[in-house]
Amino acid sequence: MLAGVKPLAMFSDVIPSNYEWPDALFEPHVSSGVFVKREFLTDAKDGRRKVRHLYFALPEEAWRIEKAHALSLMSFDAWCEDAEESCVQLGRLLGYGEDEIEVFIRWASERRGSSDGTPVPA
Repeated sequence: MLAGVKPLAMFSDVIPSNYEWPDALFEPHVSSGVFVKREFLTDAKDGRRKVRHLYFALPEEAWRIEKAHALSLMSFDAWCEDAEESCVQLGRLLGYGEDEIEVFIRWASERRGSSDGTPVPA
């Protein structure tokens, strides 16, 4: 993002999380106005926890945050059922190339390929 190649970064996980949030790495850039930050809390699918959604964008690209967040609110399975549209949209919002997006679409398709979550070979 500092090089201007990627316009948006997004992170999300349930709270509490084993994941180390990147706030400290981004904060100096947010404070200096290089990036803007948005954070949302939503209910987890299990209804017992919260999900933290964290976004950083270049100021002129902040419009991407709302669009990416709307996509992230969809369940993973529902999101990937329409992989050709939703995955492409989110990949483009994040600044990925078409080839990188295609790799993700294949991975997502394999991930949901079996009922027990075991990937099905392509």
